[in-house]
Amino acid sequence: MPAAIVARGLTRRFGAVTAVDGIDLDIPAAGIYGFLGPNGSGKSTTFRMLCGLLLPSAGSVRVFEHRVPEDAGIVRRRIGYMTQKFSLYDDLTVHENLSFIADIYGLSHRDGADRIRAALGEYHLEALAKQRAGTMSGGQRQRLALAAATLHRPDLLLLDEPTSAVDPQSRRDFWESLFDLVEAGTTILVSTHYMDEAERCHRLAILDRGRLAAEGAPRDLMRDIGATVIEVHCDLARAARHALESLSPVRSVTQLGARLHALVDPTLSEPVRVVESHLADAGLSARAELTAASLEDVFVAATRMRTGAPA
Repeated sequence: MPAAIVARGLTRRFGAVTAVDGIDLDIPAAGIYGFLGPNGSGKSTTFRMLCGLLLPSAGSVRVFEHRVPEDAGIVRRRIGYMTQKFSLYDDLTVHENLSFIADIYGLSHRDGADRIRAALGEYHLEALAKQRAGTMSGGQRQRLALAAATLHRPDLLLLDEPTSAVDPQSRRDFWESLFDLVEAGTTILVSTHYMDEAERCHRLAILDRGRLAAEGAPRDLMRDIGATVIEVHCDLARAARHALESLSPVRSVTQLGARLHALVDPTLSEPVRVVESHLADAGLSARAELTAASLEDVFVAATRMRTGAPA
């Protein structure tokens, strides 16, 4: 299957600041492609360039074989875009908001009515059809925003941190809706800073300071992390962390409750013994064991270890 999006050398500068720096992307069709990164990593800027809302300073983008921004008008008709902030009208009812969106996309009265009826059912909004959007809960507003973004049945759906203001159950329900859309052939791009959401994506790009730090299927990224992951159990976890940070083969240490995850140079022989001996020399009783990498470990390895930032 051909790629839905191909970007080469995608770059965006704002004065002296380079927000996105030479990114190459091949995004498959009919899947969920995630962008993971902290605030300021370039996720939203990349999104805006991919859909033609923002001109790149350098590089090229093709969306369904159409050049962006040259064919941005054609591309936009095939795109749905859901922003982080609720962007519909608080003073309009659910039905009125969807009717307005149907008019924006030029749907006929009959097609618009049919699609609104279907959307109300699909996103469990029938009982809320006459309720004003401004009085709805975060999860309800999220469902309405997704209904509006997909009302014209886009081939490509862009979701910019769409679950940042909803509860865990609403997030799970939202992702089930996304998988239904993929099953119907929609290509979805989603930016997030939630590790559990990133792990749900078919493929994932980790951005750091405008650059592509890692890319691939989450399971492959965890398998090919490029470090040995040691889990350390110690009653004095903070003291153990400080002790491990002074051990040269240890590249990063992250505390997870009472546990530590240490990313260690993969060429080190007997890493468990080395870690336990070092902690014993520091007067700390600890148990270490090899463990599988988590997506958070991957994120740390791809960003903090690459930049030398503290973990």
